[in-house]
Amino acid sequence: MKRNKKREYQSSELVKSFARIYGFEDKLVAFEIKDFLEEYLDESLFLEIKSVNIEDQKIIIKINSPLLKHDFQLRKSFYLKKFQDKFGADKFNDLLIV
Repeated sequence: MKRNKKREYQSSELVKSFARIYGFEDKLVAFEIKDFLEEYLDESLFLEIKSVNIEDQKIIIKINSPLLKHDFQLRKSFYLKKFQDKFGADKFNDLLIV
């Protein structure tokens, strides 16, 4: 009979634990936001997103395309609300499109 160890972790739990210890939890959430955008947007639009970061409770999305940048700025509150619903309202309070 196989005996389970007391400390069996899923790999995602282990990564989250290390992120908490070393202080890069925000980067993991930024990766999750980018994954969400990849699913939400068309592939050609998603390729225009250069980076996603979180600094001082602000999501910073860098976009190459002026048209997509303008669309994000017009629908800023919509995207912010979507991110807050999915990842928690306490994690960020603003969305910057650059």
